Amino acid sequence: MSRTNTAPARPRAAAGGGANRWVVLVVLCVSLLLVALDATILHVAVPSLTEDLRPSSTALLWIVDAYPLICASLLILFGTLGDRVGRRRVLLLGYALFGAASAVAALATEPSVLIAARALLGVGGAMIMPATLSILRAVFPDRRERATAIGVWTAVAAVGAATGPVLGGFLVENYWWGSVFLINIPLMALILPLGRRLLPESRGAADGPWDVLGALMAAAGVLGCVLSVKRAGAGDPLLALPTAGPLLLGAALLVLFVRRQKRRPHPLVDTGLFARPAFTTSVGCIVLAMLALVGLELIAVQYLQLVLGLSPLETGLRLLPLTFAAMAAGATGSYTLRRIGPRRMVGWGFVLTAGAVLLLVLMGEHDRPLLLTAGFVLLGFGLQTTLFSAYESMLSEAPQKSAGGAAAIGETSYQLGAGMGIALLGSVMNAAYAPGLRTVPGVPEEAGRAAGNSLGEAYEVADRLGGAAGAALHQAARHSFVNGLHVTLCVSAALLLAGALMALRLPRVMECPVDPGGSGDSEAGERSAVDGPARSVEHARKAGPSGTRVPASREAVEPARSGGRPAR
Repeated sequence: MSRTNTAPARPRAAAGGGANRWVVLVVLCVSLLLVALDATILHVAVPSLTEDLRPSSTALLWIVDAYPLICASLLILFGTLGDRVGRRRVLLLGYALFGAASAVAALATEPSVLIAARALLGVGGAMIMPATLSILRAVFPDRRERATAIGVWTAVAAVGAATGPVLGGFLVENYWWGSVFLINIPLMALILPLGRRLLPESRGAADGPWDVLGALMAAAGVLGCVLSVKRAGAGDPLLALPTAGPLLLGAALLVLFVRRQKRRPHPLVDTGLFARPAFTTSVGCIVLAMLALVGLELIAVQYLQLVLGLSPLETGLRLLPLTFAAMAAGATGSYTLRRIGPRRMVGWGFVLTAGAVLLLVLMGEHDRPLLLTAGFVLLGFGLQTTLFSAYESMLSEAPQKSAGGAAAIGETSYQLGAGMGIALLGSVMNAAYAPGLRTVPGVPEEAGRAAGNSLGEAYEVADRLGGAAGAALHQAARHSFVNGLHVTLCVSAALLLAGALMALRLPRVMECPVDPGGSGDSEAGERSAVDGPARSVEHARKAGPSGTRVPASREAVEPARSGGRPAR
């Protein structure tokens, strides 16, 4: 029987000089690293910043939260805009704005200026984050390679978040708090020309006009919901107008946004994605994972500095095991996903993280470095395993033409989970901490209420009181904080176990869809460069008949028609 050989089509080069897709991945990861660093690098600088700028408690909350709040609200806007005008173009503009806002933040002399600069950093981050993920989706059309790339991408995100306190601690101890922003400027000055030269331009579906009103509705809706969550986390009553009002308004706008998208012939976001259980479940898992990570990390930093008395640099070094564990999980994630599938990977990642959190309940008022190291290793590996598989499943469920919108949804869930983690776990922490300081013997009632705002404020009140009353308040504050930490860890473990149950809706195996007609992109940059004919033949062999799905963990070996030997 004769065979018909079809010459593979010439691969289309990525715009920007035909850069290899792995070089593109490096540039994208450096971009993401800077954004992830900025989300946590400020945490260890808060005491120094507070001493210098003297912000009110509300202003300090906004200094910390303005960045994730603005970033989360604008992700859908800029993600879908990148699909229309070019993802590379939006990304480069984000670089420039991020660098300029960093300069303003570093030189700020008033809390209001710093809050405004952090808000601009959030705008720049919203332009960068979905663009990196959607360009990654474009240059890695093969799911096996894309899984490896996403493993690297999520590991870099975890490394940036975890090394932020280390770098921040070093800079604060040797320079001043503004240096945590100043380091962004030379890095952005380097990455901007590299990105302009090496990154391919890509677009999604460009049919019909861009829905500006819909984009603004989505931004305002997310802003209202996240703002309400943060107010609740700051201790405002949930039913009070400043808290409930933004939540109701934001939820209403999001409902109207979804209805608007369903009616439009060319929607910003394909709402049909949420009808796919794997996509919806992956988004929910990202929210829960980030809720646990960011909330616990912020509380852990306070514990290490204020209870154990570690310096900012020592605090960052204590968090390094979490970083290395996350790197290991990202490096092995693609292999693990192919072997055990998304359901088990996400589920067991949540279970491992819950176990790590419960292990950390054994922490007390005295330093136990081995226990902390073991807990942070398990925490980093478990959460990174969960995030990797959830992101990979979410992105693979979305068609290429909607990559920007899907990436924006994923990043919105990431930022929303981070904000909810600070608000929810912070509220639990405050509720468990404050009551223990209301009836300290020898301490005036007003001083006890002030000490209940935070552990740092309790120490200041104790120092002002002095004598036996000050010593009693100091000890009571430490004891109450540790008790509150234990309650918070238990609540976090319960949420993580709920995530493990949610993961049961994910597919059992990693399936590789075949798109015989191509991705349908409008730009040549949507395809990876320098793939070569052999990759096209190999991909077609693994795929099976057109339109089928083949589990990545099994490759059928078909006998060659001409020689009876297994096909290579």
